[in-house]
Amino acid sequence: MASMSTGGARGKERPVARALTVIPAEPDRARSGAVRAGVRIEQITIVWMVVEATVALAAGVLARSVLLTAFGIDSVIELVAGGVLLRRLLTEARGGALERVERAENRAAWITGVALVLLCLYVVVSAAAALLARAAPDHSYAGIAVALAAVVGMPILARRKRAIAARINSAALRWDAACSITCAYMAFALLIGLLLNAALGWWWADSVAALALLYWLGQEAREALEGARAGRGGCGDDSCAG
Repeated sequence: MASMSTGGARGKERPVARALTVIPAEPDRARSGAVRAGVRIEQITIVWMVVEATVALAAGVLARSVLLTAFGIDSVIELVAGGVLLRRLLTEARGGALERVERAENRAAWITGVALVLLCLYVVVSAAAALLARAAPDHSYAGIAVALAAVVGMPILARRKRAIAARINSAALRWDAACSITCAYMAFALLIGLLLNAALGWWWADSVAALALLYWLGQEAREALEGARAGRGGCGDDSCAG
C-alpha cells in the first residue's frame, strides 16, 4: 500500500513539475513573437515606402506640388526610420546584447524625431514660397492614386505598430507609428488639395493644406526628441499605449 501511495503521489506530482517548467517560459516566447511581428511590419513598411516615395517625389516634382513633394519626403523619412527600427528589432530577435538593443532603440528615436523636425521646416519654407509666388500645381493622377492608397493603408500600419510597441515596450516603434499617422493625414490633405485645385482652380489649397499639418507634426517631433534626449529607449508608464 505504501508503494502504491508513493507511486500515486509521484504520478500526481509530475504534471505539476511539467507545468512549473512551462509557465516561466511563456513571457519570453510572447515577447519573441511580438518582436518577430515587429520585424515583419517594418519590412512591409520599407517596401511600401520605397514605392510611395518614388511615385510621390517624381509626381510632386513634375506637378510642382509642395504638398505632394512633402508627402514624398515624409515617405523617405519613414523609409529611413523603418530601416533603423528594423535593425533594432533584428538585433533583439537574433539575441543581441541588451546594450546593443538599447543603443539601437535610442538611435531610432533620435532619427525619427530629427526627421520630423526637418519635415516641418520643409513644409514651412516650401508652402510659404509657393503662396508668395502664387505657384499653382498641375494635376497629378499618380499623386491622387498614391494618396488614396496611403489614406487606407497607413492607419492600418500605425495601429499594428502601436500594438506591438506596447507589447515590447518600444518608444521608437510608437513614434514610427506616429510617422505612419502623419503620412495618412498628409495623404488626406494632399487628396483634398489636388482635388480642389483640379475641380475649382484653388491654386493655394495645396500649400494651405500642407501648413495645416504643422501643429500636429510639431507636437510629435517635440515628443520624440524629448524622449530621445532623456534616453528613454523604452516607453514609460502608458506612453506606448493606444
